[in-house]
Amino acid sequence: MPVIKVVNRENQPVGEMNLSDQVFGAKVNQHLLWEAVQSHMANKRRGTACTKTRAEVSGGGAKPWKQKGTGRARAGSNRSPLWTKGGVTFGPRPRDYTWELPKKMRQVALRSVFSAKVADGEMVVMDELVFSEVKTKDMVKVLKQLNLNGRTTVVMDKQDEKLRLSGRNIKSLQILNPQNLNTYDLINCDHLLLTREAITQIEEKLSK
Repeated sequence: MPVIKVVNRENQPVGEMNLSDQVFGAKVNQHLLWEAVQSHMANKRRGTACTKTRAEVSGGGAKPWKQKGTGRARAGSNRSPLWTKGGVTFGPRPRDYTWELPKKMRQVALRSVFSAKVADGEMVVMDELVFSEVKTKDMVKVLKQLNLNGRTTVVMDKQDEKLRLSGRNIKSLQILNPQNLNTYDLINCDHLLLTREAITQIEEKLSK
């Protein structure tokens, strides 16, 4: 059973926490992590790219010149894909890129990324993370005290508007809650910051 120390805002140890083997000590499934990331990126695509075929571009009603006798190549329309301003052959069309993974596969991927973060020492647990007022500099101070340089993902235990607003202007910070966790945001960071209560909620969610 993995054991991790719990710190306060001043980065002082205030205790330890036993983590679930099923969630934070699982075997890392590299291929499933790749599938989860690919699924997330595909689902973000709008799929609105569109080009016009020769049947959709304007013009092209009359034959440019007669079939024979001009010495030029045969042409039936000035909207041929070979011509300037002509249609596009095999160009992109609007489509749905959605690629949903089964629920159990998503859960295994989340367990894998949490286990990898614990094994690599990239996860920090706080006793609590609460702000009395909205101040970005307070969030910056906490991150500095905890030596969290680079991309950081914070998983809060409840919807805290003051916490969200205090961190939204920090480009390297991503704030999530246990209900909207996804493998991409967890794996695409240098550090993971959670509270005691957030870990409890994550273990309840991923142990089912």
